[in-house]
Amino acid sequence: MSEITPELVRHLAGLARIEVSEAEVAQFASQLALIVESVATVKAAVSDEILATSHPIPMANVFREDVVKPSLTQAQALSGAADSESGRFKVSAILDED
Repeated sequence: MSEITPELVRHLAGLARIEVSEAEVAQFASQLALIVESVATVKAAVSDEILATSHPIPMANVFREDVVKPSLTQAQALSGAADSESGRFKVSAILDED
């Protein structure tokens, strides 16, 4: 038997300040019941014997050596900037700071 009743759906809709019709109450009750049942099924599958994993196959990071390569000078990088100050890009503030 489902824990999700039409009364519970109406109560939750009221808490969320959502107006729902009687047809929606019935639809949401069945959908929420299915969600609760699905979560219970997954919860039942969890066991202390099974290690938690984030990937089904073993994964390893691949690292490469940092190699210094020729790049732009500071002046070259700032040459295309709309505005700069003290050797840095200058942009408009996006947050009000008092």
